Amino acid sequence: MREIELSAGTLAYEDTGGDGPAVVLLHGLMMDASLWEGPVADLRADHRCVAPTLPLGAHRHAMRADADLSLPGVARLVTEFLDRLGLHDVTLVGNDTGGALVQLLMCEGAARVGRVVLVSCDAFDNVPPGLTGRTLVLTGKLPPRMFGLFMRQMRLRPLRRLPIAFGWLTLRGDAATARWAEPVIKRPGIRRDAVRTLRAVAADTGLLLAAAEHLPRFTRPALVVWARGDRVMPPEHGRRLAGLLPRGRLVEVADSNTLVPLDRPAELARLIREFTHASDTSDTSDTTRD
Repeated sequence: MREIELSAGTLAYEDTGGDGPAVVLLHGLMMDASLWEGPVADLRADHRCVAPTLPLGAHRHAMRADADLSLPGVARLVTEFLDRLGLHDVTLVGNDTGGALVQLLMCEGAARVGRVVLVSCDAFDNVPPGLTGRTLVLTGKLPPRMFGLFMRQMRLRPLRRLPIAFGWLTLRGDAATARWAEPVIKRPGIRRDAVRTLRAVAADTGLLLAAAEHLPRFTRPALVVWARGDRVMPPEHGRRLAGLLPRGRLVEVADSNTLVPLDRPAELARLIREFTHASDTSDTSDTTRD
């Protein structure tokens, strides 16, 4: 785990190095870069994989008091991160709220981004997403200390597996979800950051509807990977996103919930590798079912 000092504070990140195509992977709320461990273990053989732990509630270092921790603010932090690492022509991948960040970057031009992968993510009016997201944003209205007490319950597996927690997000990733709860439980600064972000999400639920209006202007290659039976991120949203993107392609994945990197890591790595190596990504509205 490396660290970098940015305008908002210190970010930890994984960087496999290497000369292959650069893939930058973004996680969602109350998660960290370990979301991508499975796909990265595969992709690192022929890609440079960079996975930052963003200030979304499971990060390592509290951000500065004046840091903008809204989703647009975190998206700008990703741009700063890419600039500081000198990355060019990256494949930007986002799952869950990480996909919302990718959409915001797509709207702003994303000069360092060559192509994008959206994996079962927030989109359109699904902000906060599903029962899980609405519950999380509702608890974000609590004072930070009370929010930490609520999250302390996530140490209990039966509660983590409820639909209002992580139960509808992953079929196989319970060990990861247990780790993700620890920073906000143990560290007051992380709790304050998480509450700030959740309150910003609650105050701007139309953010991705506005972003969707700009997506048809994104003319670079785009792959949309969606869990076929997703109960948090509607599969119809995956089809709509692929249809809006001029060079969009849709792949639906079976036997997975929202967190495809946890539930189907090898399959997701295969899809990303094929996408980055493809010589012709101009096909649109192509749906693959496995």
